Amino acid sequence: MWEYTDKVMEYFYNPRNQGAITEKEDGQALTTGEVGSIACGDALRLHLKVDEATDIILDARFQTFGCTSAISSSSALTELIIGKTLDEALKLTNKDIADFLGGLPEEKMHCSVMGQEALEAAIFNYRGIPLDNHEDDEGALVCKCFGVTDARIRRVILENDLTTAEQVTHYVKAGGGCSSCLADIDDLIAEVAKQKAQTVAMANSVTHPSRSGGVSTAVSARPLTNLQKINLIQQILEEEIKPVLAEDGGDVELFDVSGNLVQVILKGACGSCSSSTVTLKIAIEARLKERISPDIIVESV
Repeated sequence: MWEYTDKVMEYFYNPRNQGAITEKEDGQALTTGEVGSIACGDALRLHLKVDEATDIILDARFQTFGCTSAISSSSALTELIIGKTLDEALKLTNKDIADFLGGLPEEKMHCSVMGQEALEAAIFNYRGIPLDNHEDDEGALVCKCFGVTDARIRRVILENDLTTAEQVTHYVKAGGGCSSCLADIDDLIAEVAKQKAQTVAMANSVTHPSRSGGVSTAVSARPLTNLQKINLIQQILEEEIKPVLAEDGGDVELFDVSGNLVQVILKGACGSCSSSTVTLKIAIEARLKERISPDIIVESV
């Protein structure tokens, strides 16, 4: 028997914002994100109503097939994002969902991950960004029982600092069926740890211009205009990040900037690298957060 917090049970017995959104007014848009599979035990369809002028989420509703944690996590997700802009909502992590509920059993953390992924899917659909689920669909299939790719496993390991195959199973179910993929999951954990150490070292070299050859750019305490932000991002990419990526045959190109959402195109070795998420989050996003704004989010298109 799982031990659930009182808040988890409250949101299970009295779920908020359950159902679909079918009506909108002029200047509003509807978008939907779907993740999971009924065949695998949990599925979530998240509906958003967005103000087209401000990108504020006016309403959020969910339809979930799953357990107590799945329903509670989905309900909590809608409560957390209503009233936020899309950029603000994108910063939500599965940990935020679990913390809002007072915690989830580790064996049920995959429910909060499902909520985070459904939110991203809905926002990407609204923005017309081809949804590759962070390259999950393009990765090599590791867990045949639950259809989980190496790219998805790498991502959950990185974002939640997972260190064991058992934890990976709790977060994305991989390895929870026939168990034949557990050795592969252990290998992925080791690869991510090695890649993370290498990327941290690379980021440290970028931080010190004397070692990386980059040019230090001081950020003014005065709020940046959007044009200033774009120019600064471009300068940091060109002078500090691209030279380091080039050492390993990689490259990055700025695609678009919308508020605090920075879209880039990874090229060369970075574009085909199975650990490109690590490069995005540590080498690029972390650097832009440090130099420009802690609210910066970087995604690959």
